[in-house]
Amino acid sequence: MHILVVEDEKKLAHLLRRVLQEESHTVNLAYEGLSGLELAESGTYDAVILDVMLPELDGFEICRRMRADNVMSPVLMLTARGSVEDRVAGLNVGADDYLPKPFAMEELLARVNALLRRRDRTFEVATQLRADDLILDLVRHEARRGERVIELTAKEFALLEYLMRHPGQALTRTQITDAVWRYDLEALSNVVDIYIHYLRDKVDQGFTRPLIKTVRGIGYKLEAYPPRKEKAV
Repeated sequence: MHILVVEDEKKLAHLLRRVLQEESHTVNLAYEGLSGLELAESGTYDAVILDVMLPELDGFEICRRMRADNVMSPVLMLTARGSVEDRVAGLNVGADDYLPKPFAMEELLARVNALLRRRDRTFEVATQLRADDLILDLVRHEARRGERVIELTAKEFALLEYLMRHPGQALTRTQITDAVWRYDLEALSNVVDIYIHYLRDKVDQGFTRPLIKTVRGIGYKLEAYPPRKEKAV
């Protein structure tokens, strides 16, 4: 999974990165609030580990702004302040869990894994995914846009499902490869670009609103258009 750690104690931040990488996670670091907020609001992370006491912008405010901008990445908050009031404040701004310092790395890993499992179960509940007029039926393994049924290969379906599970989020090629191709050693270095081209031909061609967008310098995203308003009769 792709995890963001926002922690101003650099020794602790580097230790967290090493421990999480040993669990096969991809980890990015930020050492202060504004850069942490910018990364978190990209929406590309499967989880965010967020210290409360940060320079420039504290963790409470970062989490509040994430939720206000509809960034729903699970958040685990870290703080040396372990009072009930602080825990309640963190949960009230949208944090999913709270871990007071000092903590054992085993407990942190267990809490991160619990957040990721909870997120995955939420994904699995849905039997259909929707984006604009595109519908992906996970039971029938069928894609439809408007009145058109879209024939997809297994990998095209998996790629489209991953994009639709992260609407509006800029996803890197590495994230997409890890999620869709996993440990397929035969996957080419440009496999994501190739399959995005295939999907665009099938999903976007002939429609006025393209859904699959290139995010320059990052990768791709599925556009999250606001719901269309019904015309008054």
